[in-house]
Amino acid sequence: MRAVIFDLDGTLIDSAPDIHASINLMLADFGYDALDLKTVTSFIGNGLPTLVERTMRHLSIDLSCHAEMTQAALAHYNVNTAGLTTLYADVLPVLTALRQNGHKLGLCTNKPFEPAQSVLREFQMGHLFDHVVGGDSLPTRKPDPDMLRAVINALGADRVLYVGDSEVDYETAQNAGVPFALFTQGYRKHSLDYFKNALCFDKYERLPTLIQNLNEQHG
Repeated sequence: MRAVIFDLDGTLIDSAPDIHASINLMLADFGYDALDLKTVTSFIGNGLPTLVERTMRHLSIDLSCHAEMTQAALAHYNVNTAGLTTLYADVLPVLTALRQNGHKLGLCTNKPFEPAQSVLREFQMGHLFDHVVGGDSLPTRKPDPDMLRAVINALGADRVLYVGDSEVDYETAQNAGVPFALFTQGYRKHSLDYFKNALCFDKYERLPTLIQNLNEQHG
């Protein structure tokens, strides 16, 4: 595999607690009660504006203040992007090993670019990625394939695997016509049957073997 491109939230990091906190702070700003972690986590996947929209619809809040509430949520999140966030086990050693074995690494996330970079700095893994595209880097967001294609083009890769945790990531890979590996411990909403032809793994220590097997299949 010439390049491995990763999603971020629910794939490399468990960021739901920090996202949950920022949404509840936003709600408090506008006089609404807090939501539980499970509910907010179920809204994650299509970027911050959609997350806020789903929150508003869930609480029957008039969407006329969507832009204002989105900015409030982003402001709260920017203050503390990783206070409650954790890396999934073995992410750093696996990313390091992939680079040492000659793979280019990319990041394709619907998280806004600056918060994504902040998280990468916090966990000291920004240097591992050759190119990063965030949810506000282009006019469109996943599952539109343009974001993933932008990373592929920047890496100059002729063979690509996209690694994600959700239906949005899977559909993005399908739309871009690239193989997909599903990290099953993330934020997906469907059973594994939904992810047809996906390569599934539940621990990062298993990802290098999965990639090696895929390479061997393609010569």
